[in-house]
Amino acid sequence: MHKKYKLLLLSILFDAIGMLSFVIPGIGEFSDVIWAPVSVFFMTKMFKGTLGKVSAGISFLEEIGIFGTDILPTFTLTWVYKYLIKKEIDI
Repeated sequence: MHKKYKLLLLSILFDAIGMLSFVIPGIGEFSDVIWAPVSVFFMTKMFKGTLGKVSAGISFLEEIGIFGTDILPTFTLTWVYKYLIKKEIDI
């Protein structure tokens, strides 16, 4: 499997983990406090450079609930930007 598709699968997985706070009652805000810094770590490792840093900041704000954006699939949107909009090619 090509690297970019592995990255897509990981992105979908991490977005699903971030949305677990909506699925499991009672752990919502607590899980977001833990997941927010973890998502920053993964975002910067998965998406290098400025894109990873900006996306990590957005992911952190999204996960801690700024502006009610906790439902956004930030990892997947970053992947879409990188490979479909910006059309980067990984070798």
